[in-house]
Parts: sequence; structure tokens; C-alpha cells
Amino acid sequence: MLSVAIPGFGSLRLEHLVLDYNGTLAADGLLLPGVRRRLAALALELRVHVLTADTFGKARTQLRGTECELIVLGRRFQGRAKAACVRRLGAARTVCIGNGRNDRLMLRAAALGIGIVQREGAAGDSLRAADVVVCDARDALDLLLKPLRLVATLRD
Repeated sequence: MLSVAIPGFGSLRLEHLVLDYNGTLAADGLLLPGVRRRLAALALELRVHVLTADTFGKARTQLRGTECELIVLGRRFQGRAKAACVRRLGAARTVCIGNGRNDRLMLRAAALGIGIVQREGAAGDSLRAADVVVCDARDALDLLLKPLRLVATLRD
């Protein structure tokens, strides 16, 4: 569990990390350098779940050996499916990271939503649903590894 008290935002007691794959952890289906190491460190404190439509068909291979649950979604209603997963896990105990339009509902539902704008870009609806927006997946994961960064960004 990852606990962090953020003045004016609330106390987070996080148990689950839910991540989008393409455009978030990966570019063109390939895991970004440094992501595997960060996921391994976070898996010591959080249960890691990767939700993807697997557009490039590489997620399973790229994540092999990483301690995470991979869920490949159908082509339709992905946004609703991702949000339903967050609710099943317990939205109040979940942090989500994503960039696509199909991530907006999970980002909004989670106790903490982190939006990412990388090479693939980001959907405006998802950025509006996020509590924090960063420019790189590694920065998003580092917010959880170094939670005082969250305090500095979200406190009021």
C-alpha cells in the first residue's frame, strides 16, 4: 500500500495501479526504456494492472517478466470497461495513468488520475479528468515512487 497525505486534496491509501499501455507505457507497442524497472519497484507496494486494446499486438510479449496483470479489452466500449475495472478494484484505493480518450472515465473514477502527454498526444477529455498531467510515463511512475512530488503539485 502507498499512503500519502496531501493538504487540501486528501489522504490517499492506494492499493492498485491501473495503467493504459499504448501511448502511456509504450510507443508503437514497444515498452518505453526505464518503465519495467519502475513497475517492478511499484509492484512492491501496489498491485499493477495494465488495461489495453493491444493495438500493436505486442503488450503480452513486452510485459513478459513484469509483475502485473494484463487485461486485453475488446474493441468496443473500452472507456466503460476500464472504469468498471477501477470500480471493481475499489476506486478509492486506485491510481490510474493514461492518455487516450478511452482512459477518461477511469482517470475520473480513480482516487488519483494521472494524465500523460507523450509522442502519441493525449485526449483533451482525459487531461480534464486527470488530477495531474505530466509529459512522460516515467515521470508519472516517479510521482508514485517519490510521493512528495504529488504533495508539491496537489496541495492547496
